[in-house]
Amino acid sequence: MSPAAEGTGGPRGALAGQTVVVVGGSAGIGLETARQVRAAGGELVLVARDAERLRRAADELHPRSTAAFDAQDTERLEGFLGELPGRVDHVMVTAGSPSYTPLADLDLTDAGRDFGGRIAMVLAVARAGREKVRAGGTLLFIGGTGGRRPAVGMAVTGALTAALPALTASLALEVAPVRVNLIAAGFVDTPLSASLLGDRLEARREELRRTLPIGRVVGPADVAALALHIMTNGALTGATYDIDGGQQLVTH
Repeated sequence: MSPAAEGTGGPRGALAGQTVVVVGGSAGIGLETARQVRAAGGELVLVARDAERLRRAADELHPRSTAAFDAQDTERLEGFLGELPGRVDHVMVTAGSPSYTPLADLDLTDAGRDFGGRIAMVLAVARAGREKVRAGGTLLFIGGTGGRRPAVGMAVTGALTAALPALTASLALEVAPVRVNLIAAGFVDTPLSASLLGDRLEARREELRRTLPIGRVVGPADVAALALHIMTNGALTGATYDIDGGQQLVTH
């Protein structure tokens, strides 16, 4: 895909001398953001659950350091961030996946873990970030737009979709002058989307190409470019930034 079709991140050197921690940095949006950070001159710390994928990402991107663990282990996540040597400039968290389980099939323990674990992960990063992230740096989280429209199976995801912008705004006041922002994505063509849709993936891509105002599917590079913009624009905090190619305008 040509550079005009997908986001390419900030200008070369925009993150020179800065360190970005990417939690969930071995695949999809996180990996593409890490690539764009390196292209913009930044240093990386990569965290991911899958050790083999993390190794492959490290071989490509040569981060300052890596760590393989589940980011929903909030005690370990907070401890890891707090123990990083020196200060960092930005922390981006892409870990987590949506839940699409109808109420009749919902396991309440799983639902509590999906919702509470995601909120706790954000809080853990924010608490560590107060001391670890430099003034004017960024805590950046990934949410979604799909849960804004009520539907069967969207109870947990819809509640998270509503909660994360409010949490982001409050944390922006509590951890200032560190900035806190949220990216709310629609469908993004990632390995996670492929695993969720299975053999329906290509049909979904074709539907989006046909119906989205932008005439194409949103890719990880688009989201990564927005992430770098938020990192480098010091006036942005407490806000939610939608990126869905106009999906909310046409989805029934």
